[in-house]
Amino acid sequence: MYGENVRPDTPTPSNTPVPALGTLLVDTSRADRVGEFRGVAGPYWSLRPVGGGAEWEAEPGHVRPAVLIEQLRARTARLNARSRGEVL
Repeated sequence: MYGENVRPDTPTPSNTPVPALGTLLVDTSRADRVGEFRGVAGPYWSLRPVGGGAEWEAEPGHVRPAVLIEQLRARTARLNARSRGEVL
């Protein structure tokens, strides 16, 4: 289902299994910000922007897998920043 370009209707429950490192997730508590899963920090999940930068912590109940269009937007933004010399 997550490979489809459709948002899940229900929020992710807090007892969801931990995703694999590098999985693209959406933090719904931060205006649908997309980040890579970096690990678990206490009761929170650590995410970081796709193009690099400072990690942030999100409650697992406010995180859902990124759908294909969100993944594409995040990766395209990183490649555009790289072409402008903003990131390595």
